[in-house]
Amino acid sequence: RLLKNRGLKLAIQKLDPYINIDPGTMSPYQHGETFVTGDGLETDLDMGHYERFMDINTNMYSNVTTGRIYSEVLAKERRGDYNGGTVQVIPHITDAIKDKMKKAAESTDADVVIVEVGGTVGDIESLPFIEALRQMKSDLGSDNVFYIHTSLIVYLTAAGEAKTKPTQHSVAQLRSLGIQPDMIVLRTSSP
Repeated sequence: RLLKNRGLKLAIQKLDPYINIDPGTMSPYQHGETFVTGDGLETDLDMGHYERFMDINTNMYSNVTTGRIYSEVLAKERRGDYNGGTVQVIPHITDAIKDKMKKAAESTDADVVIVEVGGTVGDIESLPFIEALRQMKSDLGSDNVFYIHTSLIVYLTAAGEAKTKPTQHSVAQLRSLGIQPDMIVLRTSSP
């Protein structure tokens, strides 16, 4: 919201590492309700929160799942788009993810696209998304990509102290994957 208040046009994108094409067929008891974008994509409920909080409209590029990426890459392979070559996570899957990030910007004429990777740093399912984000900084230049890592600082009431070790580990894990956070945003139950 701060960026929008500064006059920048925003788009939001959530990368979800589950294999489902979209959450439309997932149990609402397991995943929560779905949110439908203006152009009809069934998405994560978070999209509705983002629309209201940021006062923007989401679209078909706002929510990308592993299942959707793999489905599209495999459809291209079946059509012969890769000329009989071996289809691999790098470059084919990561290129498809980067293409969705670029389309999130192009389809909304956004100045800034905020991309959230669902899950936890270190989850094997998130690795292609993390790698695509790493490549984006190389592709677009460090002046055009800014990594923000959000983390929980666990506060132990009984001991009266905050534990930073999980955050230290997640930052180390990101760095081992080639992502150096430009900013770390922390949340905790106690100041």
